[in-house]
Amino acid sequence: MLRVHFTGQDLARTRVAEGADPLWETALSLQILREDRGEPALAAWRQHAVRHGPGPVRTLFPLVPLRGYFPDFLTPYAALEGVEPGLEAVMRTPRARLRAEVALLAGHRALPGEARGIGEGEPAALRQLARSLRTYHHLAVAPAWPRIAGRVGADRALRVHALAQSGAEAMLRTFGPVMRWRPPVLEVAYPVERELFLQGRGLVFVPSYFCRGVPIALVDDALPPVLVYPAAEREPAGAAGGPRSAGGHAEGPRSRAYGGGALGDVPVPAGVRATARAAVRR
Repeated sequence: MLRVHFTGQDLARTRVAEGADPLWETALSLQILREDRGEPALAAWRQHAVRHGPGPVRTLFPLVPLRGYFPDFLTPYAALEGVEPGLEAVMRTPRARLRAEVALLAGHRALPGEARGIGEGEPAALRQLARSLRTYHHLAVAPAWPRIAGRVGADRALRVHALAQSGAEAMLRTFGPVMRWRPPVLEVAYPVERELFLQGRGLVFVPSYFCRGVPIALVDDALPPVLVYPAAEREPAGAAGGPRSAGGHAEGPRSRAYGGGALGDVPVPAGVRATARAAVRR
């Protein structure tokens, strides 16, 4: 269980992200890509992603394994502003932090030389990482954004309504059954015992389409606290097809209309199989 400790100042600073975080969705979708829950919309998305993203995933799969830990630097706080601010933050990650997080990952599994280069902060390796994240997001995640934004937006509306009407504690009570508010602690279903003290920083809740199962927190408690959680599987009336843009790909939650179809509109070629559960990091 994860226990998140709030003060009065934390409650005042707690909020829900304005939309889906594009780099969290990118990372978590890499886990879902390798599992299969038989959900038709995910199956359509998955086969589209496998067909269009084989180049980037060769770089990204070693950093985002099917289960367990993946580095915090892949999902920087700046990505709440969009893909490009997030990628700039990834590129600016201090070398000491890159080394520590890649070393932690290497403690769980063998890594290819390219991943070790990222851990050493090699400019060429970081440029390749940013290109792979951008390309995979553009080809595999962005076409699904109408459905992602629809589900996340509906979930966010529920939380924000409770926050506006009755305050932060009322909002915290809306997250059951995977989270339980026992003032001043939020108890979160989690695979390990862990304590997170917010210490006046507040908490940003990030609803996610590709987060499945239980919520996910950053491993490093010193980073701005976020809690990524599965957006409720409800969408507003008429959102099955999702909003469409006139064309092109927006790059982040502040411009949520992406070109391309919703998940269920992606053509499904035969013979591709993978998975639908984002595993917990730590």
